[in-house]
Amino acid sequence: MKNIKFKNLSKWLLKFGLSSIALFFVFKKVELNRIVEIALSSDPFYLALAFLAFNSSKIISAFRLNQFYKAIKVNLTEKYNLTLYYLSMFYNLFLPGSIGGDAYKVYLLKQEGKGSLKMLSLATVLDRVSGLALLVFFSFFLVLVNQELQQLNYLFPFAVIGLILTLPSYYLFTRLFFNSFSSKFWRTTHFSFWVQLGQLLCAYFILIAIGVESHYLDYLVLFMVSSVVAVFPFSIGGIGARELVFLYAHQYIAIDESQAISFTLLFFSTLASSSFLGLIFIAFPYKERNPISDPNLLSNGKPLD
Repeated sequence: MKNIKFKNLSKWLLKFGLSSIALFFVFKKVELNRIVEIALSSDPFYLALAFLAFNSSKIISAFRLNQFYKAIKVNLTEKYNLTLYYLSMFYNLFLPGSIGGDAYKVYLLKQEGKGSLKMLSLATVLDRVSGLALLVFFSFFLVLVNQELQQLNYLFPFAVIGLILTLPSYYLFTRLFFNSFSSKFWRTTHFSFWVQLGQLLCAYFILIAIGVESHYLDYLVLFMVSSVVAVFPFSIGGIGARELVFLYAHQYIAIDESQAISFTLLFFSTLASSSFLGLIFIAFPYKERNPISDPNLLSNGKPLD
């Protein structure tokens, strides 16, 4: 057990180190005072809209995960599932040194007799893959509708092929390696579409909040690409990774460096503040009771949410 904790802590320290190095490099290239000035002068109304859009996407994401659970006969009420989802977000971002949020959620459900460790873990992995597939799909689409990027001859055909193949490849991947969940493919993919749309709306509202007046599509393309990079577990919550993507892309796309870095930091702040909502469920825990053993949950033979 001590070895497992040490291993998890080591991974978190490595991620923290990589994020710190990336940010140090970014702040050497971009004036920190300008970044702070832009962030502090941002419009709180649009930041609030960004927060709502982000959390709307997370709520839909929780619904998507519950569909994967249903495919393996793990029946959770949406309320309990949402509670676990926000707890997982909090643990993933703030307490990865002890136990990751996804691992905690799987362990808890296993202890409650909701399903096997293997199938619960597979549901969690496929939920992430579903989100990644639509993230890649949106990235290719935004590249295709961006007139400046269309001028890069090598990029346009690559984006066309990618757009065409992304969803069929994801479907084939599901059928080959996660066939137990294939019955939920279209429903969960539909949820993933709205999840990524919510993320784009969040990004758009942040751009308005910091005073970006043009080239919205350029920022959104880079946001989606940086989100794909942030999926890989090399940083904490994607911080550092997103900033590097925007920094290096500045030489190819007409974006303001300071505004771009302020944007990524405000997005991380939205993620962090949303994850803090998990503290509510720690302070006021909600535990789903078993309707078979608790007659108070039954109404006409059916469990109540």
